[in-house]
Parts: sequence; C-alpha cells; structure tokens
Amino acid sequence: MDLKKKIRNVPDFPRQGIGFKDITTLIGDAAALRSAVRQMRARFAGISVDKIAGIESRGFIFAAILAYTYQVGMIPVRKPGKLPYSTINEDYDLEYGSGSLQIHSDAVQKGERILIVDDLLATGGTVAASARLIERLGGIVVGCCFLVELDFLNAREKLGNYRIESLVHYKSE
Repeated sequence: MDLKKKIRNVPDFPRQGIGFKDITTLIGDAAALRSAVRQMRARFAGISVDKIAGIESRGFIFAAILAYTYQVGMIPVRKPGKLPYSTINEDYDLEYGSGSLQIHSDAVQKGERILIVDDLLATGGTVAASARLIERLGGIVVGCCFLVELDFLNAREKLGNYRIESLVHYKSE
C-alpha cells in the first residue's frame, strides 16, 4: 500500500509556508493503519526489543500498537508536567527556542533494548532527546522508527549512528 497517498497535506498550517503532514487520514483508514504497523515491524524484524518508547503524542499511536505486536511494554516520552511519578528531564533545541521531554525515572532498566517510535522525523530534536533519556537510564537504543520523514530537514545528520527507519519520505516541502 502506498502510505503517502493516505497522508493529507495541509498547506500553511500551523503557519504560513508550512505544509503540515496530517496522518489522521491514514490512522482513520483501518487497512492503511495495519499496513503502516506491519511495515514498521518488518523494518526491525529479527531485532530483539524489550520496550517501545513512544514520543508524545502521535507517536503513542504507533508505539502502543507495536508494543502489542512485540508483546512488550511501552514507555511514554512526554512534555514536562504530564507524568505523575518521578521523572528525568532532557532539554533540546527547536528551530525557534527550546523544548523539554521527560520519562519516568524507572521506565528503563539497565541493558534493556528500546525501539523509539514517532509519527514524524523533522529536525531530529525530539528523538535525540528521547534517546539521551533512555541511555541515561542505562537503556540501549536499537533503532528509531517513523511513519514520515522530512528528508529536506536533514535530521539524520544530527542523529549520529542510530538506526533510522521511515516509511514515507518527503524530499521537499
């Protein structure tokens, strides 16, 4: 299935000049959602995974389904103030400013193999911060999986040697 055809482009959202990649059309189509999850899982076939980390908020959709298919737990990676227990924090740079992410301080055990999942890879800031959180707790990032990658933003350059797999690529806005 051509997943790119299932993603709606919304021009000038959230501001002028941005072409927003709206995945709600894909996740609202049962066959497309199943196909996306199967393709994500296939990209990491044969890789041992102990937990799936999902990045807030659309990443939770794919992370939860993948965790179910792997029969492992899911780690929510959230913005500050959203998790109820003790957390660790990681700051990262945005195009205009900075952001911060947190996970529970007991979310990862030393040596656990973690697959990071999100809906979209843009500049790479959130996934890099997520990987740092996991590694600070002693986890091993086995890869990062995305539905969409905006290739023209060159996030892979910022992510070093992490294995990156994306299903749909946009070469330009």
